[in-house]
Amino acid sequence: MAKEPQTPLEEAELERTVAEGEVEPQEAREGADAETDAEVIDNAEADVLAAQVEELEESLKEAKDQQLRAAAEAQNVRRRAEQDVDKARKFALEKFVKELLPVIDSLEKALEAMQDGASDAHREGVSMTLKMQQDVLGKFGVETVDPQGEPFDPQFHEALTMVPSPDVEPNSVIEVMQKGYLLNGRLVRPAMVVVSQAAS
Repeated sequence: MAKEPQTPLEEAELERTVAEGEVEPQEAREGADAETDAEVIDNAEADVLAAQVEELEESLKEAKDQQLRAAAEAQNVRRRAEQDVDKARKFALEKFVKELLPVIDSLEKALEAMQDGASDAHREGVSMTLKMQQDVLGKFGVETVDPQGEPFDPQFHEALTMVPSPDVEPNSVIEVMQKGYLLNGRLVRPAMVVVSQAAS
């Protein structure tokens, strides 16, 4: 709808009321509306940017967390691999040692049997062979478990029987039937023993 032209008196009245702050001219209202619209747009853009920044910070935090977890996992895998290699090195001879133990047992039995009727040369030869065998095994971390007179330990000893013995403390090894062996602290074969029990 077209505006009616204002008379000079009406224009003067309008200017007076605008000057006194009672009414804003149309241009002032349009300018204020434009500023308000710009502020609303600026606030909306700022909110969007703030949300994007927050989202990016969260993504960065998650990425750092995943990177730390991956580094820790890689370190654990490396440590486990080193432990496995170390164990493989230490216990690679376990089967070989198990195969040699009957030879040592046989040499010990032969030495015991030779005490009565064998010559000194034969005894000395078997004794030296046994000692050489034990020294070689010792170089590779093999230790003998000979628990004669010690308390029975089920981790390293296997009881073949229990015998009442009033002279010895109960649960003590009174006879070693077959020596046990350790390889670098790990049990390869338990010692076969006879254990004392309290006299009834």
